[in-house]
Amino acid sequence: MRAASLDAIPLSKAIVERLEQDLARQLSLLRGGVEPFPIASDEKSLLEHIRTRTRQENRNNVTRTMAYWACYQANPELHWALLAHMVSRCGGWNMTDLRGDLLPHLIDADQAEHLFAFLERANGLIFQDAYPQLLLYGESKKRKKNLFHLLPHLNISMWMVPVWDEFWTNQDSAALTIALIVNEQNYIEQRIVQKEHFQQTVLHKTFFKSQGWLQLNLVGFPYWSLSTQRDFPQPRLAGLILENFADLTERIEFGKSLYALLFGVPEVLQGVLRFADAAQHTGSRSDYWPHLFTPIQKASPDYPYQERLDGCFLKKGSLPLYSPALAAAWPDRPLMPVEPGDWFQEASKPLTHMRPIAVPQPYDVTQSMYAGLNKIELAILAAQAMNVR
Repeated sequence: MRAASLDAIPLSKAIVERLEQDLARQLSLLRGGVEPFPIASDEKSLLEHIRTRTRQENRNNVTRTMAYWACYQANPELHWALLAHMVSRCGGWNMTDLRGDLLPHLIDADQAEHLFAFLERANGLIFQDAYPQLLLYGESKKRKKNLFHLLPHLNISMWMVPVWDEFWTNQDSAALTIALIVNEQNYIEQRIVQKEHFQQTVLHKTFFKSQGWLQLNLVGFPYWSLSTQRDFPQPRLAGLILENFADLTERIEFGKSLYALLFGVPEVLQGVLRFADAAQHTGSRSDYWPHLFTPIQKASPDYPYQERLDGCFLKKGSLPLYSPALAAAWPDRPLMPVEPGDWFQEASKPLTHMRPIAVPQPYDVTQSMYAGLNKIELAILAAQAMNVR
């Protein structure tokens, strides 16, 4: 018998009330200039180990994405790690799309570079902040000892200290996941979204505002629908479309809805686990849809583009679309220094997000994804026709 989907991901009111009280105390300490707890010599070596591991795994989107997966496998109570793994997979294909068979016909090399720098910075910053927390939790389990007093020494927001303390005691995965979503989106708000450089080079540009047809705003999870498996052997896509990346509240609620979809619909969760275990992440769309994409370029990128798509399949005799692996598309680039500061300066607004989450319906975006690819192809053909005239 198939497990039923949930109507909502519940969140304990008692936990939220405790967090509200504890966060108020954290703010008092923060405003009072209280120094973090002193650390013992063995804790210094642990912190250095965490920093080193984070630098090693933060080389590129592929290493980050697989680090999240390894973390979830070791600690399946960390729902956020699986969510981050799947969202980061989508980030990888957004990066490689910029050097694939389609988008280079519509955006120039400078635009592609700016978009990659934007995506890479967001992906890297979130990992830089979140992964040390996940490692510290793993070490706390190993030592059977709460080590979250070390979070400030890793430049983690004070918002997360009572959250991890609460999780250590009560193991409420939903509360931790929502709090991490709130934290990471606030973490990148000033460092990326409000950053003048990214506003000028990406966020205020026409090509980014047209992200709907660029498919930068769709996040999807592969799953197998029993009702359509015979007619459509490839995985379907469960997901959502983000309308306004620049809006902090919308990004937080979007992340929460993705979480509710992933852990509230059993066939989606089982499909994701099956896929993540079987498909090594490379950044290429061929990881998902080998019937459409190939990581090996089989056609010259300079010749006039010929229509190849027929809905969700290739036209007969057409070559598959080139979707490179990340390593073939973009070289590693070091993460530039992270701007200092703690976003957590008041509790009331972020606490409004700490509530149960409705499981989104409908959630199948397979046709939206394929329709988007067809629109991109039509835009390329239209642009070529304009240039001929």
